[in-house]
Amino acid sequence: MLLTAFLFGLLGSFHCVGMCGPIAFMLPVDRQLPVKAVGQTFLYHSGRLLSYMIIGALFGLLGSSFQLFGLQQILSITMGVLMLLILILPARTFNKYNLSKPLYRLVSKVKNALGKELKKKRSDTFLSIGFLNGFLPCGLVYMAVLGAIATGELLQGSIYMLFFGLGTIPLMSLSVYLGNFIKAKSRQRLQRIVPVFVAIVAVLFILRGLGLGIPFISPELIEMNTASANKFCF
Repeated sequence: MLLTAFLFGLLGSFHCVGMCGPIAFMLPVDRQLPVKAVGQTFLYHSGRLLSYMIIGALFGLLGSSFQLFGLQQILSITMGVLMLLILILPARTFNKYNLSKPLYRLVSKVKNALGKELKKKRSDTFLSIGFLNGFLPCGLVYMAVLGAIATGELLQGSIYMLFFGLGTIPLMSLSVYLGNFIKAKSRQRLQRIVPVFVAIVAVLFILRGLGLGIPFISPELIEMNTASANKFCF
């Protein structure tokens, strides 16, 4: 599942370039000093990864409550079904029931803080920009969060989001150095791959919950429950 998280981030970063690319373009990196620019970009990505890990830990903790009641398999299936529904349902329907609307005020504050940080050129600015960037609303991150919930653990949820973030680094780094290097039409074509991979990840979560006895993909329910029980045994 960690591999799927990384590939999810890698393929989904074509979407990230369109959504978060403008922030990457505006980073005040010192392009005249390549070594310094690499360090500044590293701090930016470190900030993003840190925020993703915090988000993953929180939602992994939420998923752990289901695991305590022996509902990990149901949780995995539910998260997979939700991913498929988000892909299938019209955008209007999804926006109608978008639970992030109450957070708009908080998001507005994050954007304001981000705008202030972009005007600065201190070393810690890049870490702050990346950290705030990670908390901006993003459909792709929402999908990854469902995966973090399905892990059913605080640590695993954090690691899942870490691998997702690592997958976004290559293209986001190119955005920092090369700006809008992918043409709009090409980006739209590449973004068509994202829903396909999301569907694959969703199916993997459903298979995992069904416990069909397929090694690594859908282990038997008995084995999964035994592994969960051993975590509470000393």
